[in-house]
Amino acid sequence: MRDVLAAWRPVIDREIEQLLPREVDDEYVTSAFGEPTYEYDPVAIQRALPDPIWNLLDRGGKRWRAVVCCLLIDGFGADPHEYLPYACIPEILHNGTIIVDDVEDGATMRRGEPALHDEVGLDIALNAGNAMYFLPLNIVARNPADLDAGTRLAIYEMLMYELNRTHLGQGMDIHWHNDGAIRMSEAQYLEMCACKTGCLGRIVARLAALITGQSDEAERRAARYAERMSIAFQIGDDILDVETADEDGGAFGKGVGNDVREGKKTLMAIHAANEATPERAARLETILWADENTDAEIEEAIAILRETDSVAYARERALELAAEARDALGELAIDDDVADDLAAFTRFVIERDA
Repeated sequence: MRDVLAAWRPVIDREIEQLLPREVDDEYVTSAFGEPTYEYDPVAIQRALPDPIWNLLDRGGKRWRAVVCCLLIDGFGADPHEYLPYACIPEILHNGTIIVDDVEDGATMRRGEPALHDEVGLDIALNAGNAMYFLPLNIVARNPADLDAGTRLAIYEMLMYELNRTHLGQGMDIHWHNDGAIRMSEAQYLEMCACKTGCLGRIVARLAALITGQSDEAERRAARYAERMSIAFQIGDDILDVETADEDGGAFGKGVGNDVREGKKTLMAIHAANEATPERAARLETILWADENTDAEIEEAIAILRETDSVAYARERALELAAEARDALGELAIDDDVADDLAAFTRFVIERDA
């Protein structure tokens, strides 16, 4: 799977660079944003958009959302290279959510470097992140693959629906973050993930289905595959944060024990709060609610997660969700080799070590 990602990533990055060049000029700004009423300042635009956006993109990221979109397009019998701009839509959206999410969480690290808002400033980071929600719409407007009007309208409607649900999920997560108690149920946590992370996965799959003219049922099955895989990815991400917390230097690149420091109510925390003694559950809540944590407190919180078998429980739930994704994939009439690659992604998102 790493070989598939490595082969596709430079292709995706070259396409993103076509959509948002590293260096913009008057011609690009006018084509992307329209004729100015008075006069654009290209220097200000350069510093406000391409510079911070490529600052983040150049740090890494696997581009797996764009790659999965390309694989689904291939599996549906079309040439993914013909639709590369559309495959980049979920990747641009995802990186925009990262910038905004890090601001809202007060994150300090992203991909091994300081969070973007700490590096370029809160105002520039927020503006760049928000712009990345809208820049992909230019792709649909320009219509590089000459899609018919009905398909383009369906894409617009799909993006609006899924992006609204993304913010619904983020809103739930923010509210929980601002609550000292662990009150949510496992089902509510999974719904948050289905919105916050799953909707970006659904965009991946629904785009591939819409631009290749699949049936409504095929679109639903593809969306279920990507949604379940994305939720499994989120749980796997949370597990990885715990498993790398004891590693020297925080090899994962997000910061050592970052989720505990940010007070995130993960599936592991929910399970631990239900399984631990009242005293230990209260202690976990106290650590998660604190404005700052010592390394010893991070270790204590992780110890509570481990002594309640919450890490193992979360991994089991992630594996179940990955299996559900493969079940949905098995219902799609797609090329066997492509299906094998897509199934491999459901394992990769859990078994990855970075």
